[in-house]
Amino acid sequence: MIAYKFLDTDGVAPFTGFRWPVDEWVETGGVELCRDGVHACRARDLPIWMGRELWEIELDGQVVERDRKVVAARGRLLRRIPEWNEELLEAFGRFCSRRTREQVGFLPVLAGYVVDVDRFVAQGRFPIAGFAAARAAELRDGPDGYERERLLQAAWLAERLFREESSAFVPE
Repeated sequence: MIAYKFLDTDGVAPFTGFRWPVDEWVETGGVELCRDGVHACRARDLPIWMGRELWEIELDGQVVERDRKVVAARGRLLRRIPEWNEELLEAFGRFCSRRTREQVGFLPVLAGYVVDVDRFVAQGRFPIAGFAAARAAELRDGPDGYERERLLQAAWLAERLFREESSAFVPE
């Protein structure tokens, strides 16, 4: 299975500090969410896990898919995705700002989220800007609003990163 993995600078895992080798299989003792295994995400999960570097990873062996992640017994980094860069993140921030303004800017009780998202974008805190935009959608439309906004964010990212039509995981 091909998936994606966010790493810190120089291919270091943010939670474990493990430095990932490129094109070498890394094996784990098992597959247990948040405890053991190679953790990665699908394109639809990208906004949830945003980090400094985005890598394409091949997963093998037992693979467990959950709502927001996948975990496998082994994996190997295939390539760093160069399109994941500051320019893309800034554009993503503008996308989140525009969506928030359009979705809740006219509602006095939620309009403060527009200011929050704009502030996060100005500070370069793009993952939290995406979260705040989704949270505003949730407060307007309920839990489905949060999920819909996250999937729209994922589709926006996938279209720019992979040059593919990503409407398959966006609800109608």
